[in-house]
Amino acid sequence: MFDKLFGRSGGRPAADPYALPVPRRQKNGMYTLRALGDARVLALVEAAGAGDWAAVRAALDPFDPGRDHQVLGELADLDGVQDWIGRAVEEDKEHRATALLISGARHINWGWEARTRALAVDVTPEQWRVFHQRLHIAEEQLFEAAELRPEWVTPWRCLLTSGRGMSLGPAVNETRRDAALRRDPLDLDTHVEWVSQLQPRWGGEPGQALAFAREAFAGAPEGHRLGCVIAIAHIEDWVESDRDNCLITPEIQDELLDAAERSILHPAYVRRPGWQQDFNMFAMALSLAAERIALPRVFHELQGAYTSWPWRYMAKPEEMYARARRNA
Repeated sequence: MFDKLFGRSGGRPAADPYALPVPRRQKNGMYTLRALGDARVLALVEAAGAGDWAAVRAALDPFDPGRDHQVLGELADLDGVQDWIGRAVEEDKEHRATALLISGARHINWGWEARTRALAVDVTPEQWRVFHQRLHIAEEQLFEAAELRPEWVTPWRCLLTSGRGMSLGPAVNETRRDAALRRDPLDLDTHVEWVSQLQPRWGGEPGQALAFAREAFAGAPEGHRLGCVIAIAHIEDWVESDRDNCLITPEIQDELLDAAERSILHPAYVRRPGWQQDFNMFAMALSLAAERIALPRVFHELQGAYTSWPWRYMAKPEEMYARARRNA
């Protein structure tokens, strides 16, 4: 009966042997996901935190750094990687492309850390200087990584982010987007980045991002995580709007429900390391739309797992997640 209630024909997915134990939940029943919830990713992060390049290489073996954006993101977010990764770039010729990719991705995040999330008018000249200096290094390294490994998607997806930060313009960024999508036409992270690029605050026109998302998802197979691009497009519309209830319409509720059922709630959906972020994207979008069919199913599957993206668009992200979970 419980499976029927939550729309599943079978039981829960098979247990993941690499899943990290769920930590003690907070009083509100939630916990912050660590290392994509995967023991192998945790080993990778710990090796990178120790500056042990040999251990990082070994821990990367189960993954494809040229396609696993979320795994690469764990390294890009880790403070201190910038202090030792340059030595790996210079000394390890066999794995130079991987070291360049990690260093480039880290320099982008490191650059944004210097810039901060302040409005452009509030960023100091020194912050701008450091921001652009780090992005220039990232661009050089990512282009070399792309040359060494032409089949990789991740350098081009990262170059979209640096291109947006450096205001390189639509022609340059469209070329980078196309380079990524030629390598993987269904790559979710590239689509999500382009949805951000199409927002009015970055020079896009209202409605462009949602139209792009709809066209992309229309060509995706059942159960593909690309459905998350619909959730992000609506979240981005909410960010741009001056109305908190702008997503509360029957049409948007129906579209989000359909996208969830055709992607993350579909039996063919594959739970990779970090799958909880896909569910968090839908959890936020469905909550903002006050949708009541898919939302409880999404929170049920999450079992309290919280990821900062995309909730960090909100002033009090963890509090808003807990409130949405409670009201689902």
